[in-house]
This record gives sequence, C-alpha cells and structure tokens, in this order.
Amino acid sequence: MKKEMKKWLHELTASVERHTMPIMTYPGLKLVNKSIMDVISDGEAQFECIEALSKKYPSIAAVTIMDLSVEAEAFGSHVRYSDEDVPSVIGRIIEGEESANALKVPKVGDGRTSVYLKAAELAAANIKDRLTFGGEIGPFSLAGRLFDMTEIMVATMLEPETVHIVLEKATQFLVEYAKAFKNTGANGIIIAEPAAGLLSPEHCTEFSSNYVKRIVDAVQDDNFVVILHNCGNTKNLVPSLLSTGARCFHFGNAVDMADIMPQIPWGRVAFGNIDPARVFKNGTVEEMKQKTWELLEKTAVYKNFVLSSGCDVPPGTPLENVEAFFETLDEFNKTVLREFTVA
Repeated sequence: MKKEMKKWLHELTASVERHTMPIMTYPGLKLVNKSIMDVISDGEAQFECIEALSKKYPSIAAVTIMDLSVEAEAFGSHVRYSDEDVPSVIGRIIEGEESANALKVPKVGDGRTSVYLKAAELAAANIKDRLTFGGEIGPFSLAGRLFDMTEIMVATMLEPETVHIVLEKATQFLVEYAKAFKNTGANGIIIAEPAAGLLSPEHCTEFSSNYVKRIVDAVQDDNFVVILHNCGNTKNLVPSLLSTGARCFHFGNAVDMADIMPQIPWGRVAFGNIDPARVFKNGTVEEMKQKTWELLEKTAVYKNFVLSSGCDVPPGTPLENVEAFFETLDEFNKTVLREFTVA
C-alpha cells in the first residue's frame, strides 16, 4: 500500500477513534497451519501468516516477525531453533578487541535476512488496505548478541572502544538492511533495540541512540517512517530515544504509558504496551479486556497514542485473547464516539 507517511501520521493523530497495531505475526500460525520453523525460514510462508492476520484483524499495519536472531546469525552467531519457541542466539563471537577488528560485515541477503525481505516484499505488494512494516534489530542489541549481553554491559565501562568497533560494523550492516526493506515497497521499519533499556541515559545516547540516528537519517523520509522499539525500562530514556529523529516509538510493558506519554511531543507517535506474555499469551479473555480498557482510558487524552502489544506477541497465544483485544478497542471507540457526538 503506497502512502505518504507524514500524511498518514497526521491522519492517525487527527482521528477521534483510537487505532491499534500490535506487533503480531506468530498468532497467524494457527490460521495457516504453519510452524515456527516454516515462517522463520521461508518468506512466502511468513507472508501467508501476515496476510491471514490482516484479513482477520483490523490492525493499521501488517508487520514482519520481530526475530532478534536474524542479523546476529548473518554475522556468524550460532542460533538455537525450536518448533516450540522463537529462535535465540547462543554463545558469543566477540571476545575482545582482536575479534572485534576481525569481525566481517555480512551482505544484505546473507543468512535468513532474505526471508524477512521476501515477506515484507510480498506483504507490501499484496496487502492493499493497510501499511506494511519490516523489522530489524537495533545496533546495541545486535552488538550484545555478538558480545553476550553480560559481557557487553561490562565492556561499556571497561573497554568502550571495543564496543564502538562492533557498533560501527553493526550499524553499517543495519543501514543497508533498512535500505533493503525500503526497496521492498514497505512503508517503514520497526527497529527493535530492547538492550538499550539496560543503559543509563548517557550510555543509551552513546552506545545506542547515536547509532540508531544514523539508520533513521539514511532511510526515513516523507514516504518511509522508522518506529523505534524498546521494551526495557525506558521511563528516563525518552529524551535519548527522541534524539534519534525517529517519528514513532514503541514501548514495552516495563513502563507505565502514563509516565511516557507526557514526554512524547506532538508530531511524534507512541505505541504500547499490553504485556505480550502475561496478558496476551497467558491471561484470560476477561483480563485482556480489563487491561486493554484500562490502558485506553489512561491514554485517552493523547491523540498521538496507538494501542499495541508491549513486544512481539509470542507463539501459542490464544486467538480468543487476540480477539478480545480488538473487541475491547472497538467497544472503547464506540463509547468515545457516542460521547463525542453528544458533546
């Protein structure tokens, strides 16, 4: 779907109704009889999953899977696969400055990156009634998977130069990967940078936001938007996140949106933040309805808020809970419109 994205953001924030865009692809597995392995290794299978969800639920966008192992695997990391859980990086390939200098930057299309580009391309070409967003990991989160998260947190203090070597190479690749998503016809990307939520505000800017900004500057324009996702404790990191220049921000359930929304300036959009594990996957229908209504009420005065999951909705999530999420939004909008009409 072709769309001038500045106009889309204006329409989104001008609407009386609330809108939603959960980061949700895995629940579509049940709709198309696919496995986790199918959709993370075959772009057409992933697209089928995305398309089925788009036909069933009124999200404002179709999204590719948020897979935080793809880029690390392209760099040479080992990945654990399972039909029961999402893929995860195991071990480390950066031991210090020598291995950081020796690290080779992969080409876009290496490993499974081609799978996600194919899924985005097919979604952009075939889903005509909503936007399409691809996705990639953020620079610090990628470096953390190459380094090991515990080790990189120590290294930011003891050997920051080595961390910056890895971040430079990670960002070089991620810029090109983002450009490739843009070339698929997608309307934007979601950059998943959860590891930056572990950093202080100063270190978040130094080791994450400054590098994310380079990706944003390379691809964001009137027709392509960047959504920066961080599901960490970001209450005190919002100024750093805003410094990236991204137009949209996606928050996890580690924060209270009542603390976040006053920090989001007009002209920027914030998404969040129903707990994907405890509520979407493991909650009851009634709990889903309650949590969703409470969040909508809490954010009702902020027209630049979009209802979403706090992160990628996991495999095994009951479709009844997904349906309750959308039904609650629909009922809330009917209530708001009734009040608006009366007023």
